[in-house]
Amino acid sequence: MEKFTKITGIAAPMPLVNIDTDMIIPKQFLKTIKRTGLGVNLFDEMRYDEQGNEKPDFVLNKPQYRDAQILIAGDNFGCGSSREHAPWALLDFGIRAVVSTSYADIFFNNCFKNGILPIILPEDQVQYLMDDASKGANARITVDLESQTVTASDGTTFAFEVEPFRKHCLLNGLDDIGLTLEKADKIDAFEDKAKQLFPWA
Repeated sequence: MEKFTKITGIAAPMPLVNIDTDMIIPKQFLKTIKRTGLGVNLFDEMRYDEQGNEKPDFVLNKPQYRDAQILIAGDNFGCGSSREHAPWALLDFGIRAVVSTSYADIFFNNCFKNGILPIILPEDQVQYLMDDASKGANARITVDLESQTVTASDGTTFAFEVEPFRKHCLLNGLDDIGLTLEKADKIDAFEDKAKQLFPWA
């Protein structure tokens, strides 16, 4: 998993509330178990018309937001069914952080496990960042995990909370497999001892 320390990038404003996981990545794209290749189908039904053409008024289709790394989203982002493909699609598109007032629990947890930082801020601060992001590509926002701050393009800074263990994992690029491999020496020692104690096993 790629480490997350600090990013300064374009933030795309998505003020819709209750954006669910089926809106993030529709069910017909869940057949794969690969974490790559889903970015093209992120927000598929909102991004494309029935002929597969881009809808020019959708935020991520606008030239100034095509390289967005941050989403400023409405309340209850990631609700709906528990599909890990949702953070996979966001990450494959290039989104590394999401800012909202609240998230569905499973989506929130899946973000951390896949290298995305979901930030919770009060409504007025999210609205401030939403307005800032609406200025376009010149309004770059900085997300600093180490200092736990989000800084708007005008220098206004907001502090956010993050659970220390999750922060440690993101800073060090540790997913569940990475956490297990940190204990590889102890696992090997246990297996060696088990072979000696139970040679028939």
